[in-house]
Amino acid sequence: MGFFEGIDIIKSMAGNLPESPGVYRMLGANDDVLYVGKAKALKRRVTSYTQPERLPSRLKRMVSETLRMEIIHTHTEVEALLLEANLIKKLRPRYNILLKDDKSFPYIHITGGHDFPRIEKYRGAQKAGGDYFGPFASVISVNDTIATLQKAFQLRNCSDSIFSSRTRPCLQYHIKRCTAPCVGYVRAEEYATQVAEARDFLAGDSRKVIDRFSKSMQQASDNRDYEEAAKYRDRVRALAHIQLKQDVNVQGLGDADVFALARDKTGVCVQVFFFRAGQNFGNKSYFPRAAEDDSDEAILAAFLPQFYGSRPPPKTILLSHDVAEAALIETGLVEMHKLKYGVSITAPQRGDKRRIIDFVLKNTEAALVRHAIERAGDEAGLARVCEIFGFEEPPQRIEVFDNSHVQGTNKVGAMVVAGPEGFRKNAYRKFNIKDVDGGDDFAMMREVMTRRFTRALEEGHQGDPDKWPDLLLIDGGVGQLNAVLEVLDGLGVAGDVEVVAISKGPDRNAGREWFHRRGFEPFQLPIDDVGLMYMQRLRDEVHRFAIGTHRAKRGKAMIASSLDDIVGIGPTRKKALLAHFGSGKAVERAGMADLLAVPGISQAVAKIIYDHFHGS
Repeated sequence: MGFFEGIDIIKSMAGNLPESPGVYRMLGANDDVLYVGKAKALKRRVTSYTQPERLPSRLKRMVSETLRMEIIHTHTEVEALLLEANLIKKLRPRYNILLKDDKSFPYIHITGGHDFPRIEKYRGAQKAGGDYFGPFASVISVNDTIATLQKAFQLRNCSDSIFSSRTRPCLQYHIKRCTAPCVGYVRAEEYATQVAEARDFLAGDSRKVIDRFSKSMQQASDNRDYEEAAKYRDRVRALAHIQLKQDVNVQGLGDADVFALARDKTGVCVQVFFFRAGQNFGNKSYFPRAAEDDSDEAILAAFLPQFYGSRPPPKTILLSHDVAEAALIETGLVEMHKLKYGVSITAPQRGDKRRIIDFVLKNTEAALVRHAIERAGDEAGLARVCEIFGFEEPPQRIEVFDNSHVQGTNKVGAMVVAGPEGFRKNAYRKFNIKDVDGGDDFAMMREVMTRRFTRALEEGHQGDPDKWPDLLLIDGGVGQLNAVLEVLDGLGVAGDVEVVAISKGPDRNAGREWFHRRGFEPFQLPIDDVGLMYMQRLRDEVHRFAIGTHRAKRGKAMIASSLDDIVGIGPTRKKALLAHFGSGKAVERAGMADLLAVPGISQAVAKIIYDHFHGS
């Protein structure tokens, strides 16, 4: 199959297409999706692929691999844009410009439906009541902001069940981060004022809130109530701390996302800064997959629909480069998220907004330099891995595995993925180990491998360089290696992937690790070997991910209610019991009369609960 054969296939398809909107898919061997595109006029757009002098090298390669096409007709070009974005996200075609990391961002959530709302970090669909503020660029930034807001507004952060069961103030009250509404130290009206002030500050009225606190501080001082004045002084300082952390603020900017694109011979970086109510909520860098001859405008035009596919855009989007399809993308985003407001996409050339663009562009260029340095280290490490393990070319996908547990409890397996472009965090996976009793590490690894590769085979990923590993790195010794090979042999795929186990050296010292492979004697590498340092980075990353996953699971287990073990007590009754008694411990101590006082708890159910804790 070659370039001109691909052109002939596309020509034969284009001849039967109408001049109407739609989405097309280029398919290669095994019906792999090579490329997804949209068109205002399908016939004209598809025909353009038969003109090689107008195609970038990336699309020339795509044409040479095309065996057939699939077409979906749409009513409008906007529908085509939305469908294209969904298919790219779902299928991740090899020759599209791809946003590789599409994680959701955290928000600050002030809950609703309660006389004393709580403040919390929130990530995910915003279906619960209350108010959401964000997005923030990182968990660290949202945690820092919440901690500062608690100092200033003293809102509770405890769950409703803990709140209802308190009989004395917790530590948050004593360190002046909560006014202890749980025990009646503040009236609902006063607490509502605290909440309103926090909302005002997060919504952009920060100057008004600080001025109000300053006046209250001065009034308390004038009345010689110096203790009260000190409280307001501390609150003003806390809010000033947030203001001082802002790198750049622009009056009248409101809610805006600012994107800048920078590129050099190593690749492309797109960085986004989030501004909400004129305040800088942080920034994040992306390194989309693009070819050298893709234009800056084309990269941004492909990037924006993917970036906003799972998150609503603000009213204002500022770009470092003009995008020809800005109006189409604006309309598409409004329809995608059913917005009640319009979206404006512009590339300012002068004034305050241009100064913001220049600020973001400078940060983007610096991020690209840092990324290039990291990539250079990864390339050297990968090249050395090729030498060590005899690969003809650098592995495109390395999967690293580790397990974590404490004496056989809360068992989890973790997989991280790396390649020439660095860590692929959107490909990380965690495995809740279900079928292993106790702390048998080898059995845990067998379960993880069985689940990972059985699913890969079922979904037809074998041989797909984006989804099938070239190299497995296992944190462990010969026993772990044999456990993995046992599974791969059983599935008939042991010859399709190289497996290496890394065991700790004497005294568990980094740099003295042993490497184990089937058919080879165990060996060590010099402590300054770049391949060793690269694989240590991979091993440390999977260890970090495994420990974090285990801690999260253990934390959930620690707060699980003792009601979970009672047969016949579902989520609704459990919620009613906890709302009435405040905690599982209080339910355990309750008598029959107490249980019958709970709405929805009958005589028969009360007896089941009582007998569970006290014996029949």
